[in-house]
Amino acid sequence: MNHHPMATITLTSSLPQPTAITFAVAGLQPIFVMQLPAKKLGQCRIQPRFMACSWTMGDYFGKLVLLVLALSEVTRAWPVAPQVPCFFIFGDSLVDNGNNNNILTLARANYRPYGIDFAEGSSGRFTNGRTVVDVLAQLLGFGGFIPAYAVAERAGILRGLNYASGAAGIRNETGNNLGDHYPLAQQINHFRDTTRVMTRMFRGNSTRAADYLGKCIYYMGLGSNDYLNNYFMPTMYPTSREYSPRTYASLLLEDYSRQLTELYDLGARKVAIIGIGQIGCIPYELARYRNRNTRKGSSSRCNEDINTAISIFNTGLVRMVKRFNARLPDAKFVYVSTFESSKDLVANAASYGFDVVDKGCCGVGRNNGQITCLPLQTPCADRTRYLFWDAFHLTEVANVIYAKKAYNSSSPSDVYPMNLRQLAMA
Repeated sequence: MNHHPMATITLTSSLPQPTAITFAVAGLQPIFVMQLPAKKLGQCRIQPRFMACSWTMGDYFGKLVLLVLALSEVTRAWPVAPQVPCFFIFGDSLVDNGNNNNILTLARANYRPYGIDFAEGSSGRFTNGRTVVDVLAQLLGFGGFIPAYAVAERAGILRGLNYASGAAGIRNETGNNLGDHYPLAQQINHFRDTTRVMTRMFRGNSTRAADYLGKCIYYMGLGSNDYLNNYFMPTMYPTSREYSPRTYASLLLEDYSRQLTELYDLGARKVAIIGIGQIGCIPYELARYRNRNTRKGSSSRCNEDINTAISIFNTGLVRMVKRFNARLPDAKFVYVSTFESSKDLVANAASYGFDVVDKGCCGVGRNNGQITCLPLQTPCADRTRYLFWDAFHLTEVANVIYAKKAYNSSSPSDVYPMNLRQLAMA
């Protein structure tokens, strides 16, 4: 049996007449209304969903005193229920939280200094602290982080799972240069297995399971590696020789659309599609292409070849979101533009508190961007001043900004057609 923490509120009165008191705590239902008899002590014990009061006769004087619990204390006593029952995450190293820890791959981050500012230490997250989905889980009201599929316990899967894998892409061959990983197709297979387990947890009632899954939010953050570790790696992959950027984007979108339709068929209804950010401006690309744009007559410090190709793909994502919302019954797809958000963070770095936007806090070589953090390497002292943690990934403070934009922004250039807070309520 679960024993909920109990809070006590004491009320005293010497007023000559009975006094009506309305008591409300945000997040608790229903709102409580009580009648406080005159010259009596009222003591009320509050638990989730009810409040019991008892009265003791006695002579008391003074003003009516209402000891109100601060909302933060109430939240600490019993967290408000999440805005959605579960949160499922599909993606790459930007949101991987440990699925690659025990497979043969270079795309791993379960060593120091990764996790240096994270309570669980080097968990497999490719940053110093929380990832963007960790922050989103908190904003959505979950009491803890969504567990990695590789280590999740059966009892916890009703809250959701994280299937993301470093080096993963939409295409199966993407990221093979880094070793083993779980591409999107395999992540969806893992989700299919999860739905079977969940249906058994609903005593085989597939209708109830489908209704439950339809209320959850699904985070889809893929595509970066299909450019970084595929199309723009011509020594390892033939795609850039075989396809123009526009044709390649069309092929990616076709694959992605098919896989997202499969996810929909498995029960997903509220889906956040995350666009690719300005990966032509990450430290890795700045280190490789420092002088390339100057030779072309461009003043940009970034690899604009990559940014242009990504923009084609992102434009197609918006069209895909519109199409899904128009054609799939009950579908609520949202596009989150990390490309525009990343432009905003760089253009207004000082207002966001960043001093360094072109170097990794931890890394090797030019811009700390030629390779990722080495084991036990000493990172920068003040991670809050850096946009990038390493050659590819953001710091925790940047992840917080991205998550809050996705969750709260009212700008269509950030989120379309609604933000994730609205998606949760839809």
